[in-house]
Amino acid sequence: MQASGRTSNIEEAEKLSIKALGFLVSEENRLQRFISLTGLDPATLREAATDPRFLASVLEYMMQDEALLLEFAEIEALDPTEVPAAHAALSPSNPL
Repeated sequence: MQASGRTSNIEEAEKLSIKALGFLVSEENRLQRFISLTGLDPATLREAATDPRFLASVLEYMMQDEALLLEFAEIEALDPTEVPAAHAALSPSNPL
């Protein structure tokens, strides 16, 4: 049985958001800013990364800082518009 387009979109969005999280934690200043704004600590990041709502919030965080978003897109060789599309796929208000 093949995955539906919706499931595939969610899986791709989760992969992108995990890459975004990896980008944030790969540099100390980015990590500290993210942690200070989210209230998480390094120990809880790994657990939070399994929650699609948290993954959506990582992408939302990226979208709020254009320079950060563009740097991430360049490093990952992706179109910056993929981030808001992935966010929409993971958004709790997105119907099943």
